Amino acid sequence: MSTVSVVTLAQGRPAHLRNVLRGLERQTHKPAEFIVAVMQDAPYDLPEVGFPVRQIPVHGTELPLAAARNRGVAAASGDLVAFLDVDCIPTPGFVAEYARGLSDLDGLLMGEVLHLPAQATRGPWDFPDLARVAEKHSDRRGPPAAGLEICNDYRCFWSLNFAIRRATFTAVGGFDERYRGYGGEDTDFGKTLDRRGIPIAWMKGALAYHQHHPHHMPPIHHLDSVVRNAELFEAKWGYRTMGHWLYAFKVMGLIDDTPDRPIRILRRPDAADLALTGQQSHQPYTNAASVIRHLEARARERDAAAEPAALPVTA
Repeated sequence: MSTVSVVTLAQGRPAHLRNVLRGLERQTHKPAEFIVAVMQDAPYDLPEVGFPVRQIPVHGTELPLAAARNRGVAAASGDLVAFLDVDCIPTPGFVAEYARGLSDLDGLLMGEVLHLPAQATRGPWDFPDLARVAEKHSDRRGPPAAGLEICNDYRCFWSLNFAIRRATFTAVGGFDERYRGYGGEDTDFGKTLDRRGIPIAWMKGALAYHQHHPHHMPPIHHLDSVVRNAELFEAKWGYRTMGHWLYAFKVMGLIDDTPDRPIRILRRPDAADLALTGQQSHQPYTNAASVIRHLEARARERDAAAEPAALPVTA
């Protein structure tokens, strides 16, 4: 079986990272190595495990997500590279299932993701405990019933949990490091693969459990980088990405995204915006679609209230 390097991008969340490592310790097929692209000043204090763990510093004034993925692959020795966000716990078949999938298809594979509520990993846990409380995201595509299923829309690429042959990643040039901060770099990579004719596929298996952490969706806490990266994508490909987030920002009155003009930030998010978009402790995931539906309903109510009353009909 091919060797698999697992790469995680990390900034903060040390307890989450230790849970990732705990999941990798329980693999039926051990990874060749675990590489942590560290996007903070100090390395992590991690326990000894039965495979090599390397921490690679990646510096940047904002989240250098694209650069961190590239540095992780550059440091990898495995034939295949599996990427996990720092908040994702791999199930025991994760490495072996990706290895089998990439032996069948030279492309990018997206494994399964289920979401955990806040209490799921606060104490000792085991995989049956996580399975009992995990939930599927209501607005994200699920895996096929078995095997692989080609995804014909590159915008579906989700960088939370994916794998690719190292040689293929290198051949396409990796992620575009001009993307800084949150948003857009993964869609750009998916677009690059699509243009090169490299398939993107969902797969049954390679399941990871997403650990709860405070977040906002749409990501108004990353307003500046989403706007900047959407404009970079437009300059590169001719149209803007992250349209659903930009639409939400517009409905909230945060931006003016008139076509053929630079996006203007009109105001900063306030406490009400943060309360509306913030993930609550009982929620296993955030959901931009539900926030957008709420905003649209509120806008309709405002418009209806602003309509002048009908004049009485007279004979």
